[in-house]
Amino acid sequence: MRVAGDFNYEALGPGYGAQRRPDPRIAAFIHEALGGARSVLNVGAGTGSYEPDARYVLAVEPSAAMRAGRPRGTAPVINAVAEALPLDHDSVDAAMAVATVHQWPDLLGGLSEMRRVSRGPVVIVAFDGDALDHYWLNDYAPDLIAAEKRRYPPIDRIAAHVGAEPRIVPIPIPLDCSDGIIEAFYGRPERLLDPAVRRAQSSWGFIDSAAESRFVAALSADLASGRWDERHGALRTQKAYEGSLRLIVGEKPDHTTAQTVFHSR
Repeated sequence: MRVAGDFNYEALGPGYGAQRRPDPRIAAFIHEALGGARSVLNVGAGTGSYEPDARYVLAVEPSAAMRAGRPRGTAPVINAVAEALPLDHDSVDAAMAVATVHQWPDLLGGLSEMRRVSRGPVVIVAFDGDALDHYWLNDYAPDLIAAEKRRYPPIDRIAAHVGAEPRIVPIPIPLDCSDGIIEAFYGRPERLLDPAVRRAQSSWGFIDSAAESRFVAALSADLASGRWDERHGALRTQKAYEGSLRLIVGEKPDHTTAQTVFHSR
């Protein structure tokens, strides 16, 4: 079976939706960036996380397992890939892609297609691989962090191709984040010992089982001894964590605006 992207969601996708539930505080960043768009294309839509209510949404998702995992009542979904969107030019008010661009074989092709079909903003949520160096997980699973950094395209490269007046905004990750991305458990390390949590994070599919077993043993030992809390315990009450999560937004070019990337804080 041909797999779109670098992770086989057909085999490992079931159960993803239960662990990767949209967090309303992250959603607020995305929905604000969509502005007044009434029609939105969600590319690499997965199970439908972060698709805005009260707007017309059309989803694109190449994985049959992920399409099947979309709850009843979610937006209509098309079996297609980012690099070949089956839509006309300027056919939607906005296009969005959340935690997916690192899966695309042709990043610039996918971004170009999003820009082609959107007559308004292109909104991307992606991960900054360089920021992962500071995450405590690097002490326990360095192979995983290294693999993630290889997968994640540079944020500035994404920003350079989303449209005019591109801007980059860090998205703080809440302590009780309901979207089970790797950094969602910065203050809840025990959760990463749950195999179901790890199965919903494609990151673990890029290291071997021996490295994953070493992670489980090392973190379990440090939690039992109190060593993790000695080093990182303050994170258990830190309300938000500014990690690798980034919002990148570009507007429709008017062919007169200089392509300057703005970093917001």
